[in-house]
Amino acid sequence: MRVVLQRAKDATVTVNDEVAGAIAKGFVLLVGVTHEDTEKDADYLAEKIAGLRVFEDENGKMNLSIKDVGGAILSVSQFTLYGDTRKGRRPNFMAAAKPDQAKKLYDYFNEKLREKDLTVETGVFGEMMDVRFTNDGPVTLLLES
Repeated sequence: MRVVLQRAKDATVTVNDEVAGAIAKGFVLLVGVTHEDTEKDADYLAEKIAGLRVFEDENGKMNLSIKDVGGAILSVSQFTLYGDTRKGRRPNFMAAAKPDQAKKLYDYFNEKLREKDLTVETGVFGEMMDVRFTNDGPVTLLLES
């Protein structure tokens, strides 16, 4: 699994002109799944994200986790994270998991985050989505299982 994590001041995801999910302070997660990913990969990333210390403390040091600051998560499925652009000009998405497998693992991943007492909002799997957010910092990290 791959997750692009972006620290956000606020974020919304809209589908067909309707807000599907919205958060204030927290993380925007773009989540990609490949064929070999399992629940073990989702468990690892959920644990890593819940404990990641990338919010500033009173001294301006990144020492606080999302739980420490009362943040929330906006999780958006993103098969294009497995786009291969090494050949030609059009990405090849063969490394991305098929939709049924990806949705199952994406849903499992979000539930694991919720089990860690995190608020998780989502987009709509498989739909065209507009994601808007204010990147805080900016802080952007790529996490892989």
